[in-house]
Amino acid sequence: MALVALTESDSDNGRTAMTDSSQRDALLEARYGQQAAPVNIIWNEQIEALLAHRSVRAFTDEPLPDGALETVVAAAQSASTSSNLHQWSLVAVSDPETKAELARLTHGAEFTGFDFVAQAPSVLLWIADMSRSHAISVEQGGKPVVTDYVDAFLMASVDAALAAQNGLVAAEAIGLGGVYLGSLRNHAKELSDLIGLPAYAYVVFGMAVGTPDPHRPSAVHPRPAQDVVLHRERYRTRPVEEWIEDYETAFKAFRAEYGLRDKTWSHSVAVSTGLDYMDGRENLRRTLEERGYLLR
Repeated sequence: MALVALTESDSDNGRTAMTDSSQRDALLEARYGQQAAPVNIIWNEQIEALLAHRSVRAFTDEPLPDGALETVVAAAQSASTSSNLHQWSLVAVSDPETKAELARLTHGAEFTGFDFVAQAPSVLLWIADMSRSHAISVEQGGKPVVTDYVDAFLMASVDAALAAQNGLVAAEAIGLGGVYLGSLRNHAKELSDLIGLPAYAYVVFGMAVGTPDPHRPSAVHPRPAQDVVLHRERYRTRPVEEWIEDYETAFKAFRAEYGLRDKTWSHSVAVSTGLDYMDGRENLRRTLEERGYLLR
């Protein structure tokens, strides 16, 4: 694998010296496996933390530290928001009974779900929330017809996603870990009723958050080489066979190292395109329409 050219920085330019080159190389190797890694990364603490991201599904029994939730929300509110409309909300769940119900809602007809959700110290439900905009418009004598359109739905969903990613990065920066829970859309209507969502709001995904259990550590999952996803100036369609073998090698090596069952990434992709994979999410449009989204 290509090594990273490093330049130590100092406090004079506002950046502090980071971990040594071998640790940075290890980060890139974990992220890309034996595929070609980028050789000109501009390193600092924030970049290192982002490259070290891993999904955490095993937590200690400790509750979130005082101020953790407020810190996560402050970071989330610092994310970009379309037209400064702030069309997202967050429901933080720590009640054991509610968490158990959330764990149940991750299950589907074909999917066994995530029982660890019930043990997570907190589950954050990130909501695309146009209810405030709709109410303000009506109060001002307007006709909020924009909320009927797909773009408005997408705008609020993107806002929620940007906020959530900022929130997760902040959580990791204070020693916590987490994992996204798209499976909570399996039962979108039940979930909306469970937490009392108003019209024009739906849970885009959940996020289990807590202190990672050191006895059950998670690992950095490999990603495809950058030339698979990075296009310069124009999109360049590449035959799958040009790059898939290198990524399959990294994917299978990761699974073998951590004792996971042998399968290919291509198989996972093929499974994800079948209707069984949706496991209840095929009903999402109906639920959204019941909640006020007409999706024109």
